[in-house]
Amino acid sequence: MSASAFYPIGIPGQPWGEAEKQQWRARQRKLRSYEEEVVAGIEALRGDFDVHVYGELDYAPDHYALYAVRSRAWNEGLPTALVTGGVHGYETSGVQGALQFLREAAREYAGRANLLVVPCVSPWGYERIHRWNPNAIDPNRSFRADSPAGESAALWSLVSPIRQRVRLHIDLHETTDTDESEFRPALAARDGKPFEPDGIPDGFYLVGDSENPQLDFQRAVVAAVAGVTHIAPADARGLIIGSPVVAPGVIEYPVKRLGLCAGITDAVYTTTTEVYPDSANATPAECNAAQVAAIRASLDYALAQG
Repeated sequence: MSASAFYPIGIPGQPWGEAEKQQWRARQRKLRSYEEEVVAGIEALRGDFDVHVYGELDYAPDHYALYAVRSRAWNEGLPTALVTGGVHGYETSGVQGALQFLREAAREYAGRANLLVVPCVSPWGYERIHRWNPNAIDPNRSFRADSPAGESAALWSLVSPIRQRVRLHIDLHETTDTDESEFRPALAARDGKPFEPDGIPDGFYLVGDSENPQLDFQRAVVAAVAGVTHIAPADARGLIIGSPVVAPGVIEYPVKRLGLCAGITDAVYTTTTEVYPDSANATPAECNAAQVAAIRASLDYALAQG
């Protein structure tokens, strides 16, 4: 099945050049405001947390400041937890769930953990409800020291000084119907490969690190989220998005080798959440609450291990 059957840019079988990327970029439109929906929420937290700009992105004519929120009473003797959202800007509950956690629950961990929360790694993608950055690069395949993605490079630099001291990293994502209708076809077209259709799992699931599975940790997070929203079942082949289910609601990837955000530290406990916002059985508020439940369960488990 050729990419041309699904995507209007490029020649089937040929990777995109700069002309095709420019054509793709010209199709993208701002659909919401990073300043109004994200930055304003971050600024409102300054009374209880340290807020700072850790990088900037210049995508003319747009300019974006990148924000991180830290525990005010940072204590090097405490374990450190990293929470990231919006690596894929279109995955709304990752961003809004991180902000909701900061508003509603983060204060409970004062004196127990150092929190570093980056609610929106990819503001250009957030505004355009897109997976890529304007250079048609997926930030979540680009986390390395020489990253071609400005979003990934900025987060890499932020985390580098504490990489070996992070105990927990939870990266908040969604799997949406547009993964199948837009983003996977676009990826196939960009790379000059055939598009191979797959299904979208209905429900929440986690992606663990196949090189450091920590299945008891993953199970604890799934159990907590099950009280908020439904967990995605395996398909008839025992898979979720093409990967074997290793525990209910859990699949695994080699996160560091793939350049995924979840591999950006040396944390013992890492996981990537995947919420399904297009389910007939879930609301936006429920999706945000599922992300908050996952963060809290991750923290509670990691801190209980001593």
